[in-house]
Amino acid sequence: MAIIINKDTIVCMSLSARPSNFGTRFHNYLYEKLDLNYLYKAFTTNNLKNAIYGIKALAIRGCAISMPYKEACIEFIDELDTSVKSIQSVNTIVNTDHYLKAYNTDYIAVAKLITENKIDNTTPFVLKGSGGMANAVIGAFYDAGFKHGIIAARNQQKGNVLAKRYGYKWVKYEQEVLPEQAKLIINVTPIGMLGGAEANDLAFPETMINNANIVFDVVALPVETPMIKYAKNLNKTIISGADVAVIQALEQFILYTGVTPSKELVKQAGDFARLVE
Repeated sequence: MAIIINKDTIVCMSLSARPSNFGTRFHNYLYEKLDLNYLYKAFTTNNLKNAIYGIKALAIRGCAISMPYKEACIEFIDELDTSVKSIQSVNTIVNTDHYLKAYNTDYIAVAKLITENKIDNTTPFVLKGSGGMANAVIGAFYDAGFKHGIIAARNQQKGNVLAKRYGYKWVKYEQEVLPEQAKLIINVTPIGMLGGAEANDLAFPETMINNANIVFDVVALPVETPMIKYAKNLNKTIISGADVAVIQALEQFILYTGVTPSKELVKQAGDFARLVE
């Protein structure tokens, strides 16, 4: 049945410089199917402080946080979950009686995928990127015991900070990284993203994909990026951004509602959320 908004409707939201439809479609789909009196709406803001305080003042139940607000919002939060403390990057805020607690469900999702795919933590990896999502991914791998990592980033300051925080090595984005060092390659940049300037590009050179055992692309749209398609044809172990997006969104949904949907319903919600209109 269709959701009927009333005075008791519980509102959840997202904050991003470039809002997408994924979270809005995923959460509202589940609210409708589970007959929950909730509503989810995406927003952007030019005043982060007031936006976060507005969540508290208006009793907004939950808020997803995207770039560029993942680090900047921390100073306005009442409590940090353990998923945030080690990486200092937020992607979820839960409001309980005007008390804001921050989580990072990206970190939680990546940690689950490492376990589910039984990735050996002695595997050397190269990760490309240095933003808030890269922080969550690197933090999850570090906490899972991965010691041999290289951070490839254009931004020397950000790349160095991330590398030093976890004891990894930083190299400049364009610098060649030896393929044999990268049995696990991870893309956390917009390369391959639908509608982007580099939508048709491989995030890593063919030689590195050829030599990798595991290919992980955090880009969620399209489901199969050029790198994922290429790796799939080589029968590599693949982890996609779609996997991360659904798991992290589900974690958010459970935090906001206390309800755990069935696996089939979650799959339906993920498929619906990825539809391009």
